[in-house]
Amino acid sequence: MKLIGIDVGGTFTDFVLLEDGHIRVYKSPTTPDDQSRGIVTGLFALLNPPKSANTASTQPQNEGGIGDGGLIVHGTTAATNALLERKGARTALLTTAGFADVIEIGRQNRPHLYALHQQRAPQLVPADLRFEAVERLAVDGNALTALDEAGLEAVARQIAAAQPESVAVVFLFSYSNPAHEEQAAAIVRRHLPDAAFSLSSHILPEYREYERTATTVVNAYVQPLAERYLHRLSTALGGTPIRVMQSNGGAIGIEQASAEPARLVLSGPAGGVVGAFAAAAQALESDTPHIITFDMGGTSTDVALCPGQIPRTGESEIAGLPLRLPVIDIHTVGAGGGSLAAVDAGGGMRVGPQSAGAVPGPVCYARGGTQPTVTDANLVLGRLDSGNFLGGNFLGGTGAVGLDTAAAGKALARLGEELGGYSPQEAALGVIRIANATMERALRRVSVERGHDPRGFTLIPFGGAGPLHACDLAAALGVERILIPPSPGVLSALGLLMADVVHENAQAILRDASALDAEIDFLVGHFARLVEQSERILAGEGVADPRLDAALDMRYRGQSYELTVPLATPIRRESLADAVAAFHALHEQRYGYAMAEATVEVVTLRLRGSGPGAQPKFQRHPPGPPDASSAFLGEKPVWFQADAPTPTATYDRSRLTPGNRFPGPAIVYQFDTTAVIPPGWAARVDGWGNLWVERAPTADGGPLTAG
Repeated sequence: MKLIGIDVGGTFTDFVLLEDGHIRVYKSPTTPDDQSRGIVTGLFALLNPPKSANTASTQPQNEGGIGDGGLIVHGTTAATNALLERKGARTALLTTAGFADVIEIGRQNRPHLYALHQQRAPQLVPADLRFEAVERLAVDGNALTALDEAGLEAVARQIAAAQPESVAVVFLFSYSNPAHEEQAAAIVRRHLPDAAFSLSSHILPEYREYERTATTVVNAYVQPLAERYLHRLSTALGGTPIRVMQSNGGAIGIEQASAEPARLVLSGPAGGVVGAFAAAAQALESDTPHIITFDMGGTSTDVALCPGQIPRTGESEIAGLPLRLPVIDIHTVGAGGGSLAAVDAGGGMRVGPQSAGAVPGPVCYARGGTQPTVTDANLVLGRLDSGNFLGGNFLGGTGAVGLDTAAAGKALARLGEELGGYSPQEAALGVIRIANATMERALRRVSVERGHDPRGFTLIPFGGAGPLHACDLAAALGVERILIPPSPGVLSALGLLMADVVHENAQAILRDASALDAEIDFLVGHFARLVEQSERILAGEGVADPRLDAALDMRYRGQSYELTVPLATPIRRESLADAVAAFHALHEQRYGYAMAEATVEVVTLRLRGSGPGAQPKFQRHPPGPPDASSAFLGEKPVWFQADAPTPTATYDRSRLTPGNRFPGPAIVYQFDTTAVIPPGWAARVDGWGNLWVERAPTADGGPLTAG
């Protein structure tokens, strides 16, 4: 059975083929105009590799599917890009009379506290596409004002005249009773039979009307585009079964993904965290590894801190809008290999967040780019090599081409002149240092600023550019060891395959824990309904006996934030009492105090249903001799400082074997990435093929400072 993970990034699309315990990897340029086109081209190339190299043919030999019994797990940026670029569907909002401007009013937060004049981004639904229905539910779901169906018929005609592609239906307190939303959607659908509909009672049956409205609108805004894209991809791949990675770190079927695309906004980065956590668990022989993931691609860098488990949160923000759905807690910054370097109005240099993307890409790609990027800087400094980039070639605009070192040098020379007469190498070092500073801030954001000492964690760099910058960032943070997996450039794609099949749902409860103790059947009834829904959806993905994990969002009465604690099943009074005790303990850990006598409110019941994804069995080899000379390729000059280059050993990672050791400075080439080991660091290969990079010991046994 062929299992293929496909992760679409801003610059490259990554492929991992897992078959009979063996892995084959491939990277091809992303096609921003239609991501499915690049996927199909790269997939055919992956399945038809040339006999003489670990790269795929630029001319696929066939155009069939991946074979019977195959499965593709896909990480997509389609929903994310639609939001970031404001290129989603024309969307209408139907809401309770008097609440059409909830999405505009929001929480009245000031994102730039000291800016005197702040301009908010335009809403996804403009004022002329917001409509109201006469109806009103009480907080318990009982009807205070029945839905005015006759009046809604007239409103439906107005909505149809506006010609939206998608409609979001959000009524007050519909999380307690979806009847009005469902009736209203049926009426409007008669006038707009081809439109997509997103109901808040289906997407997010939780309280907080602004967050529920915003999340439902996000779903409606991206749904037509995501549905068309996934259908087009499925057709292009001949109907091969496809699962799509969700932001919560679990995969789901294409039908569910099309219905709730708001769950896909961190699809690709989530796969990277899952893959890194699995690689660390294997290498460290621990189910609870303490790691910091560092995923540097062509457009952005995604970081996450895993203190023994993958961090998840119920709240995030995308394109300035709150997204109240379960996501892996990932922090993203606009720094990647394609980040553009330029001189600003004050004469200083800026790097990112603008990116050269896949087209035209960095200057060295020879596709028309003229502004230098981080990739160009690494090439000029000798840290990248034209003959060892994606196996010496990649899919360019006119076929297989190498990197244009001369063009990159000229672009950095122009940048150096604009800065005041610096050499290309000095300008390139400046580009690298500024990009590193941006990424260092991101790493500190998820570690130091949250009370974690990064020195106690292992840094796992991946993505096409992660291993190029890992040692510099580890030195800045005081991290002593770095774990580079065997295929770091495509680790996100591998993580997609290893991700569980997951469906998560929730239900607002909004009752005191003491009241629920007396009415435990109320909680049990909601739990049974969530279980039925989750089991039905997972059964469609072949998960016959899913694991079911329940949790409660709880708070002290009067608080406006909640903490999530596990809830033991089957649900009994004892399990509710244990959850309350866990909440007190977690509150004290998080905020330094607990109020054991205060009233505890149960806000939301959550359920996570899951089945295992692919669990590849990799062979561990016994360590051999430390001599790495069989992988040695020679020396080349590499710039680590501005005054002069340093003679640096180069190695072919495919020829490194377990037990091999070598000191820095060194460059390690492999098909999907390049690793830089500066002076003061040393590398070794473990039995799994991982490359460990650690501070090199001095004569007195202490660590050296990285150069």
